[in-house]
This record gives sequence, C-alpha cells and structure tokens, in this order.
Amino acid sequence: MQRIRTVCAVAGLMISGVALGQGSPQAASTANPMASEVQGIYARIKGNVIKAAEKMPAEDYGYKPTPDIRTFARVVNHVTEAQAHSCGASNHVDPSAMQKVPADTADKAAILEALKASFVECDKAYAALTDANMKEMLQAGPAKRSRLGLLWGNVSHDNEQYATLALYLRLKGVVPPSSEK
Repeated sequence: MQRIRTVCAVAGLMISGVALGQGSPQAASTANPMASEVQGIYARIKGNVIKAAEKMPAEDYGYKPTPDIRTFARVVNHVTEAQAHSCGASNHVDPSAMQKVPADTADKAAILEALKASFVECDKAYAALTDANMKEMLQAGPAKRSRLGLLWGNVSHDNEQYATLALYLRLKGVVPPSSEK
C-alpha cells in the first residue's frame, strides 16, 4: 500500500510539473528542439562577445600582441562583418545594405555600435530559425547554404573570435566575461 501511495505521489508531481511547465521556455522549445539549441548557444556567445568589446579599455582597441597580427578593433570589426554576411543572408538582406563597419582606427563607441547593430540583425535571423525552415537553402555570396549551416557557422565563427578577444583581454590584465564569477 505504501508503494502505491509513493507511485501516485510521484506521478502527481510529474503531471503537475508538466502542467506548470506549459508556459516555460522549455515547453516552447519542445516545438523546435534543434533550433532552440542553436538559439541558446548563440545567446551565450553574443553576451560574451559584446561584454568583451565593452570591457576592453578604449585606449587598447589598437592593441595587438605582436606586429604581424590583428588589433583588438580589427577582431571586433571582423565579427561585425561576418555577421552582416551570415545573418544578412539568413534574413534575405544584402550585406551592403547594412550599417557600414567603421575603420579599425575608429573610436570604441563607433566600433561597439556597429557590433551591436550586427547582433540585432542576427537576433532576427536566430528568432526566425525553426526546425521546419533550417534546411532552406539561401544565397550566401556566390554559394547556397542551408539556413542552419549559415547560423551554426556564425556561432562557430563567433566562438573562434571570442577566444581571440578573451586572449587579448587577458594579455591586458582584464578578466574575460566567460571567466567572471
């Protein structure tokens, strides 16, 4: 009898948990589990890239560890350019119609504004991603790519560039966003 009561109690908790979860983000993601996974990963890297760009002091945007590699500003601008291409293609927007990327010698505010604008374009692209449309083939420059390929490629690229930004921050004595407690 005790066993039956325990089973009933557990079943009741499970059912109430499902009912309570109907309005939660987890419930919404069950309709598009693959798209939701990509969207979640994008959201995390977006936060890290923006925070890294914000954390670097303005006077260090021209910093490069050795003479033969890119400046911090160039890396940030590279993210902006790449997102204009990937997310713009996903949104059927010609990258040339998007906000221009400032010069690598522009001030921090201008570079950060362009970066954030590129994330606004990406926010639209990721919000529109569904399990049903991820296989849609889109024109991306001279080639056609799937919507998922474009956006997953963007996440991968942002992660690679964030690693560079985090290294530059560490070399300047600044803790990268992903290492903050």
